[in-house]
Amino acid sequence: MADQTVAIDTSRPRPEASYTVLQIAVLAGLAATGTLATNILLPSLPQMAASLKVTSAAVTSAITIFLAVFAVGQLVVGPISDRYGRRWPVLIGFAVFFAGSVWCGLATDLPNLLTGRVIQAAGACATSVLSRAIARDMYSGAALARVMALIMIAMAAAPGFSPLLGGALEHYFGWRSEFALVAAFAVLGAVAYGAVLGETHHATRTPLDPLAIAKNYFGLIADRRFVVPAATVSLIMGGLFSMFSAAPRILIEAMHFTPIQLGLFFAGTVMIVFAAGMLATKLAPRYGLDRSIRGGLVAAVAGAIAILLASLYSPTFLSFLAATSVFLLGMGIVNPLGTAQALSPFGEKAGAASALLGFWQMMMSAIGVWLAATISHDALFALGVVLTVFSLVAASLYTQRAKST
Repeated sequence: MADQTVAIDTSRPRPEASYTVLQIAVLAGLAATGTLATNILLPSLPQMAASLKVTSAAVTSAITIFLAVFAVGQLVVGPISDRYGRRWPVLIGFAVFFAGSVWCGLATDLPNLLTGRVIQAAGACATSVLSRAIARDMYSGAALARVMALIMIAMAAAPGFSPLLGGALEHYFGWRSEFALVAAFAVLGAVAYGAVLGETHHATRTPLDPLAIAKNYFGLIADRRFVVPAATVSLIMGGLFSMFSAAPRILIEAMHFTPIQLGLFFAGTVMIVFAAGMLATKLAPRYGLDRSIRGGLVAAVAGAIAILLASLYSPTFLSFLAATSVFLLGMGIVNPLGTAQALSPFGEKAGAASALLGFWQMMMSAIGVWLAATISHDALFALGVVLTVFSLVAASLYTQRAKST
């Protein structure tokens, strides 16, 4: 019953669903705001800790608190955008993100840094969650799947290249310059959004009523068309963030990489995600979303198990790199296609659907990061366990969806 379960028509896009490079670039910028603000700091955490006179473990809370606020904030922003449109929530989000970035850059102690990170996350959650809702406003079917894949390819540069950029900025100008850069990014993003996209929500506006919002969320949770692909994508994304958080411990502490070499490793992962995203755009029209997503899940499971086995039998950088590449290939296929499948049936409440999806993704990411840091002192083994469990649960969940429909 493989492709009889596809909830999205992947045969051809609507005539009006064409897209331009500028549109994709702006949507990618919106989506990448949160990951840029998080990953650019990774090489600088030890220097930030020394500057603020706290431990490295303490300053890592700047990542944790950002993810937590980012996750919860999306639940609020989505319904607001369904009622009042996308334009003002996006522009206000950029303004709040800018203010938080400046606050972080001027912080002289950890409490002030964390306050700034809360403000940053409150703004970033608006731009990131609404990038998916805007894409759903503008495209459908195969066009939506392709746009999601292209956005993912473009935004992969944020987590991939930002640690390298952050390391270079810290080396030449200090860690505060990283916050100056993301503040400038917010200004550029707001101008580009206003010039290229503007308001895109022209469907029926959903009333901003707490009971109606709760009903929308519960309705989405009860709808298998949303909950299965959304949960699948969230588990795989949780594994990805676990890998990002564990990589410094694995490569710097265990394999004695320098911060610049760590940045180069992250940059190299971009090419794998690029390839996976391009592959996803070819697979979906040919094989349908269900079969393409299942293929991506097989790759993710294989890569996760390979990382776990590598941790048990004399791990080397080459074995870690090979296993990570396979996982990233699967993630790069599952993420855009699963996102398109989860959002496509819900045009009139795309904001709420995108918000709930974003909430699940960030919560699973926070859980994955926490587990990877606490399961074992061996960072590679802990990462292997988290990736294996998350990817196996995702694959099992998605398989049950196909069997029951």
